[in-house]
This record gives sequence, C-alpha cells and structure tokens, in this order.
Amino acid sequence: MSLENHPCSDSISRPHSPADRQTGEPSGPCGEARIATVIAAIAGNPNSGKTSIFNSLTGMNQSVANYPGVTVERKTGRACHRGREVTLVDLPGTYSLTAYSLDELIARDFVIDSKPDVVVNVASATNLERNLYLTVQLMEMQRPLVIALNMSDLAKKRGIKIDTARMSVLLGAPVIETVGNRGIGLGTLLEAAADIASGPAETTVRPVSYGHEVETEVEKVAEVIAREERLAGRYPARWVAVKLIEGDKQVLQKVRQLACDPAAIESATRTAVAAIESHFSESAEIIIAERRYGFAAGIVRECVHSTAEARQNITDKIDSVVCHRVLGPLLVLTVVYSLFVAIFKVADEWQWLFGRSPKGWIEWLFEDAAPRLIAGLEQPMPLLHSLLHDGVIGGVGGVLAFVPLIATLFAFVAVLEDTGYVARVAFVLDRLLRIFGLQGKSMLAMIVGGGLGAGGCAVPAVMATRTLREEKDRLVTMLVVPLMNCGAKIPVYMMLIAAFFAAHRPQILFALWAASWAIALAAAWVLRRTVFHGEQTPFVMELPAYHMPTLRGVLTHTWERVWQYIRKAGTVILAVNLLIWAAMFFPRISSADVTDQLRHSIAGRIGSAMEPVTRYAGFDSRDNIALIGGFAAKEVVVGTMGIVHAKDDSSARRAEGLSAKLAADPSWSATRALALMVFVMIYSPCSATLMVIRRESGKWRWALFAMVYTTVLAFIVATAVYQIGRFIG
Repeated sequence: MSLENHPCSDSISRPHSPADRQTGEPSGPCGEARIATVIAAIAGNPNSGKTSIFNSLTGMNQSVANYPGVTVERKTGRACHRGREVTLVDLPGTYSLTAYSLDELIARDFVIDSKPDVVVNVASATNLERNLYLTVQLMEMQRPLVIALNMSDLAKKRGIKIDTARMSVLLGAPVIETVGNRGIGLGTLLEAAADIASGPAETTVRPVSYGHEVETEVEKVAEVIAREERLAGRYPARWVAVKLIEGDKQVLQKVRQLACDPAAIESATRTAVAAIESHFSESAEIIIAERRYGFAAGIVRECVHSTAEARQNITDKIDSVVCHRVLGPLLVLTVVYSLFVAIFKVADEWQWLFGRSPKGWIEWLFEDAAPRLIAGLEQPMPLLHSLLHDGVIGGVGGVLAFVPLIATLFAFVAVLEDTGYVARVAFVLDRLLRIFGLQGKSMLAMIVGGGLGAGGCAVPAVMATRTLREEKDRLVTMLVVPLMNCGAKIPVYMMLIAAFFAAHRPQILFALWAASWAIALAAAWVLRRTVFHGEQTPFVMELPAYHMPTLRGVLTHTWERVWQYIRKAGTVILAVNLLIWAAMFFPRISSADVTDQLRHSIAGRIGSAMEPVTRYAGFDSRDNIALIGGFAAKEVVVGTMGIVHAKDDSSARRAEGLSAKLAADPSWSATRALALMVFVMIYSPCSATLMVIRRESGKWRWALFAMVYTTVLAFIVATAVYQIGRFIG
C-alpha cells in the first residue's frame, strides 16, 4: 500500500472550497469568460415540486447521465445569475437520508462527498411538517442551505400562512416562497442560492438539539472522531457520530476505510448507544428519529398558522371517491377504457386535419407519396429501390405511422401524472398487489412500465425498482415489469387490431391491458412462492395534492417521449430493419420469383427452421423473422412485417397499408393475430431492458432468466390462445 493512500498518511487531500473551484470558458447560458461556477444540489421529497423548479430554472440547458457506478439517472442543468453560471443537480426525490434505498444513498453521498456550494431544499408548503424531516437531516450535514417553500399558492388557498422570516431565523437558512410550475419566486431563490454559495465557508445552519441525554453521548463519540484527521477532514464529526449511533452501516463502512483507529470509534459508539437505550428503554435510532420529528413539529407550531377553520379540502373530497375501496378500482378501469377510446377518436377517426386524421396523413406519406418519389429507381437500380422501398419506407415508415396514436396516448398519460391521479392508482391497487407478493412501490414501477393503459417503458420501470428496500422485492418487480404494455408494443397491437378487430379497437386494447396485468401478477405470485421467499415489507405512501396540469408541462412530457420514440425509429429500428432486409435479400438466386427469394434467403432459412415448433402458435417463417427482430426492440416487429410483406407482395398491392395486406392474406386470421399479440406482450424484454436488469441486479443470470422465462411463457400462452381459437372456430 502506498503511503499517500494509507488512512494515517500525513498527505491528506481535502475537498476544495467554493473559492478554489476552477474557472474557465463557460459554454453555458452566461457566455462570459473566467467565471466561477456555483454548484447547487436540489433536494426534496417526492411530489414536492422539486423537478418542476429544476426544469423552470434550467429550461433546455439540461444534460442527463448516470451517477458513477449505478444506473440511477443524474440530471444536471445550467442557469445564469448576475453573470455567474449556476450548475443545478436534481437529486433523486427522497423522504429521508437514512440510506435504506439506493435513491437515499445517492442523494446523501452527493451532498456529503461532492460538497456542492449550496443545497436547495424544496419543501411542500402544503405538508410542511412531513417535508421538514429531510430538512433536519440536511441541516445535520452542515452544508450551506436554502429552503424553497414550494406550492405556496396552494397553501394560501387552504388558509395556511407561513412566517418565512421567523422560520429562516429558527433554521438559520433563507426561506423563499415559490410556485415551481409557474416560475413564481424562482429568481429570488436563485439569487439566495448564489449569495449563500458566495458567502463565508462556515454555514449558518443551526444544529438540531436531540436533548441533554442524547447530546451528551453524541459529543463523546464526536470527540473520538475529531481525533481522526482524515475522517474529520472529510465529514463533520457530529454528523458521523449521529449516523453511527443510528446504526448507519454505510457510514460505519466509511469510518473503517478512513480512520486510523476505527475500533476506538466503534467502542465509543457502542457505549453511547447502550447509554441512550438504557435511559429511554427504546432503540437509539427511534429516539433520534422522534427528536427530528419533534423539531419539525416545533418549527410548524412556531411558524405556521391556519386562518381558516379545520375543514375538508378539495383533495380530501376527491379522494373520498377516488381512493374508495370499491369505487376506486372501478374508476381505474373506467379511466383506462376511456383512454383507449379517446386515442383512437383523436388520432385516427376524427378527420380534423385538412380532411384527414393525423394517422391518415402519415400513412399517406409513407404508403403513397414516398413510394411514388422513388418509383423511378425500380428499373435502373433495383437493389437501391428495394433498399429504400422495403428496408426504409416499409420498415421505419410502418413504425412512424403510429406516432399520432402514441403521441395522443402520451399526452393523456401526462395529464393523469400531472394531476396526481397516478399516485392514487398505486394506492388503490396496493391491496391487490399484496395478494400476489408485490407492494405499492412495485405498482409505481409497473405504471412507469405501461401499467396505466400503456405507453410506458420498461427501462425506467426497472430503474424505478431501486426505491424498494428489500432485494427480493426489487428482483421480483424487475422480472415482471417487462410484461406491462410498454409504448414499443402498442404499434404491433395497432397494426393487428386495425386488420382484424377494426370494429372493436378500444375493447381489444383494453383486454390486452387487463391480460398484461393478469399475467404479470400471476408471474409475481409464482416467483414469490418459488424463487423469492420471504416476508413483504410495509408500504407507506404520501398522496400529493391534486394539481391542474399546465399546457406547457403536458406538451413537454409528451414531446420528450414522442421524440424518444422517433429517435429510436431512426436509429435502432432503422439499423435492425436494414440488417433484416439484407438477410432477406441475400444470397441472391437466379429465379425472379420473390417468394423463392425470400424462402432461400438467410432470414427465410432461419424462419423456416423455427416453423416446425412455432406453427403450434400459428406463426410461419415470416412471423418468426419479425419476432427475432423484436428481441432488439418491439417496434422492429412492425418494421420487419412491413419488409417481409413488401417483398412478398405483387406490385399491384404495394401501395396498400400493412394492416390491409394482412387482412387480405388468406393465411391470416383473427385467432392468429390474437396469438401474435399475446406473444409480443409477454416475450423477452428488449435488449436495452435486459442490460438495465443486469446492471440493477448486478448479475447476468437475472437478465438471462428474464429473457428465457418470458419467452417460454409467451409461447405457452400464445399456443393455448391459437389452439383454443381454432377449436372454437
């Protein structure tokens, strides 16, 4: 071991102070040379409006990456204040910094290790006492602090008055009233953050008192820690002492890594814990948590005054219906069914855009205008014409044709998210999930994956499982969220529903949504009783107040998701479709018959080799080729079907849409279409999801298990659907 890396080395590397930060040519919004950058971390509870403030302050000056060593998304943005660039880091939303979950650990480590110049703590003015628990923990970390009392407009409407001046004195930090989604107070907030960051290195935040008995023991442990120059030089000794007395394993690990004599610190901690628990006859961790809540309650008593009589507010009145144990689930079903009816009406049936529906215009572009544009290439350059017509237009065009439906779906889901209804769905269905071995936080991940109707994505859904405390809960949820109807599966459903169930489109889509939930819950039940035994953890959830969605917010969320879909069509899907086109075009044979060409191509041979097995589910070689492409991304299934049927069509039928071609194909039937939709709903997660499962679980075996078990299950269910359908006739 080198001397400089030894815990007791005299060569100690301390973090830079704000004044020591390097300056340079900024590329951000300030545009001035040699200006120091202020680093501001934004911390807050979920549903506090933290991300709304971040988005309002940074606008489009944002970048997304991952925190080192994990797949948790890290969003940073830039804002400008008086010629100074402020870099804002949106920390994961957490209720505490106790490091029970990965989100809590990441938020805490960023504040204590990265040492931002200032921490902006966003607290909901409508639920201040609950939010102040996180504030107390941030105060303990002795970082410069600014508190944003967000949703102050809602608090005033409820007759709640907050004395921000008094609160600022008691906390030792500026307190600013804000309304994040409307930009109110954000200029003052940014100014306060920049001023605090530019001020003295010593923080003015007042320490929290835990009472004489606890404080005496904390001071004893802190004295021992203060002797450790390397440890005390990196972390506040008092904060380390409190965390050790709480039994924080992560902090104990840091002590063992950095201290010269960790045994002395551990001995002092054991003595302190024994003294506290002997005096109170209660766990030291519980005593400290109670004192934090007591401090928060005291702040509320001093600074918060209600000018109205206690009465049921509008949120409570709505929740009496929305969260009712009988009416609540019925309302969820009604909302989801209405969602499916609405997307077909708006995007496909109503001809409100110059005599066509939005979907009709895109179909005209790819099925009529684009083929005519390249028609002149068919004779002189048949290879290039086939590449453009079959590989690009037939493949990517088939996927982009569903952009209006996808955009409408995303817009309606964004409205439900912004109103606060999605959290109610998780609350209402929590009881149902527990029967099958899941819990409420699993529900939130499943909704992200497409559980609320459709339109989600399994990648962030798997990442959302990091909020679950128990590893077994995380793994079970990871393995079932890909069964939800993500946005990538919707184009496949739309294609087949338009061909064989045109008169019952909302009903079939609703049935597929219900089936995805039934299969996911059944899979969770089996996994919980076979692979993942163990007790379930309790679930406590805060229901946010209802909000009126803003047009800007809905459009922003919709555009982000639609652009991700379009970008995927132009990159991953295009690349896979071109590979499949090449596999169907080569090797060339002398026969001019396109059916023979397809049969003898690389892709045709692979599809034909699988057909003796897949025919039990009703799939032929062409379906097999499309489903293989779907392992990369489910949208590829539509693009590949477009290529296969373009190559297998006569020139007279090339202008027809893909759904029309399938409907006219005598080998197809409604039963076969239903079996294919069920298979696509269940079979292997896409490659991106498998990579995230591997990273989140830390093991390849769970990613491989997810791929194998879902594909086998998909084949069994699809075969049952097809064979029963044939038997019924």
